[in-house]
Amino acid sequence: MTIQPEAGLHGPSRSTPADPFVHPAFFYRGADDYIAGTTRFVRDGLAAGEPVAVAVPRRNLELIRGELGADAGRVRMLDMGEAGRNPGRIIAAVLRAFADLHPDRHVRIIGEPIWPGRSEAEYPACVQHEALINPAFAGRDVTILCPYDLDGLAPEVIKDAERTHPVLMDAFGARSSPDYALERVLRECNLPLPAPPGAAEMGYGAGFCDDPLGRARAFVVEHAARIGLCGERLEDLRLVASELAANSLDHGGGSGTLRIWSEDGQVLMSVSDAGHIVDPLAGRRPADPRQLGSRGLLVTHLLSDLVRVHTGPQGTTVRVHFDVDGAAGA
Repeated sequence: MTIQPEAGLHGPSRSTPADPFVHPAFFYRGADDYIAGTTRFVRDGLAAGEPVAVAVPRRNLELIRGELGADAGRVRMLDMGEAGRNPGRIIAAVLRAFADLHPDRHVRIIGEPIWPGRSEAEYPACVQHEALINPAFAGRDVTILCPYDLDGLAPEVIKDAERTHPVLMDAFGARSSPDYALERVLRECNLPLPAPPGAAEMGYGAGFCDDPLGRARAFVVEHAARIGLCGERLEDLRLVASELAANSLDHGGGSGTLRIWSEDGQVLMSVSDAGHIVDPLAGRRPADPRQLGSRGLLVTHLLSDLVRVHTGPQGTTVRVHFDVDGAAGA
């Protein structure tokens, strides 16, 4: 694969002749570099009559909006700190939600899921998300530009960007990434998710009771309310617990184990069963209303502040995080 350096940020360099999808990491230093690169990418798209969306943290969103001036009204602008609070919902709720509106046109999106301040718990989910963009959009006429702050992010983060993006860009041009390693990154992100020894625990399914889903919901609500989760967010967690438990009954061997605990101002809940999720994009595609079957993982990603999954032939654990105070964003 050859990327011509003169393409720079001005136009969508194709990854291969057969695949129109392009997924560059844009490495920048300082606000001026950031504004110049992102707004040039946006304006080139607008000049070509292409739909353009920008999903970046609020501070950077305002920088881009200010530089674009009146042109900002022609761009879909989203605060990634809110829309992408859980990296697992970005593909369905941000990227696909925009790209699918324009199936017959080339689409440009700036998506910035990783910024200084992302927590240690969130970061592996961010890396996994960046890797999964590639199979999620393979064959689509879409360019998704992902900015990375060379001054504010650790060197390890930049190395991960080189492994999850086939194309690397900066102010001087574009080049193929020699370290692109999709399958390796996805394996490394599939980490065990043990619960702490003090977590409250409950089994459900065949042999436990006549109403396993009702019992699971009641268990989660009782313990989450004690920790401090309340109102709409408590109802969201109740729904997530019900959806994941239903998945266990239908696809995870007919039973499972719920665990719940508090950590760093959050309620954490995990659901473990004997199932094996073989599709890495499960729960990350928008749901077709005509599609039959469970949408539990999609609901889980859409409602939770963070979702992590460990899966293999020996079973699956899904862990969700809910902020007790409802805080979100950056």
